[in-house]
Amino acid sequence: MASLAPGKPVRARMGWRGAAAIAWLALGMLGGASGQAQAPLRLARLENIPDQQVGAEILQAVYQRLGIPIEFVDLPAKRALLESSQGRVDGEVQRVLAVQTEYPSLIAVQPSINYIEPTAFVNRLDFPVDGWRSIAGYSIGIVRGVGSSERGTHGMARVEAVATMDQLMQMLAHNRIDVAVNDRFSGLLVNRRLRLAAALRPLSPALERVALYHFLHDRHRELVPRVGEAVQAMAASGELERLREEITARMIRQAAP
Repeated sequence: MASLAPGKPVRARMGWRGAAAIAWLALGMLGGASGQAQAPLRLARLENIPDQQVGAEILQAVYQRLGIPIEFVDLPAKRALLESSQGRVDGEVQRVLAVQTEYPSLIAVQPSINYIEPTAFVNRLDFPVDGWRSIAGYSIGIVRGVGSSERGTHGMARVEAVATMDQLMQMLAHNRIDVAVNDRFSGLLVNRRLRLAAALRPLSPALERVALYHFLHDRHRELVPRVGEAVQAMAASGELERLREEITARMIRQAAP
C-alpha cells in the first residue's frame, strides 16, 4: 500500500471525492438549520367585514398556543373560497359550517371559534322581536352576499339588498327602509363610525345566533384535531368568550371617526 506523502495537506490527501462529500454534508446541515423556521399558514380573511377581524385575532391566540405562525390574506368572499378550496391559501379564518358541504376540500375545526348575531336595527320603530318572521311585515334592507341575512329573509315581500354595511345603515338613517338586518357587533361598529349611533339602535333579542368555524384545507388534515383541542380548551376556560368581548369592545371604541 502506498504511504501518504509527509507534509501534504489533509484536503489534498482526501481527494476530490472526500472533499465533495464534506461539502454536501455542510450544505445539508445548513439546509436543516434554515428549515427549522416554519412557514406561516396563510388564511383567507374576508375584506371589509368587521367580524372577520375578530375571528383573525382569536386565531392568533389559538395558533400561538400551538407555536404555529399564521398570516392573513384579505380577499372578497367568493374569491376567498376559490383560493382556499383549491389550496392556494391554507384555509379560511371563519365561515358557517355549511361551507364544508359545498367545498369538501375544506375541513371545519370543531368547536366554533366565533359567532354572529343577525339583528334588526331600527330608526324610529319599536316592536317585539321573536325570530325572523317578526320582521316580515316591514321593508327590510340586507347586505348582498351575507348568507344568514339572505336565508333569514327569503320569501319576504319587501327586501332590498345593498353592497355594503355603510350603505345599509345610511338607508335606514334616511328612512328608506324600516329595518336593517346586520350582525349586531358590525352594526354597532358601523353606526359609531358613521356618527349614527344616537339615531339607530339594535332591537333585542337577536334574530338568530350563527356559529362560525375555522376551516383548513385538506392537506392540513392532520393539524385539524390539534387546533380543535386548543379551541376547546379556550372555550372550556372561558378565555374564548372573554377574548371575543375584549376584541369587539376595543374595535367599537376605536371606530369613532
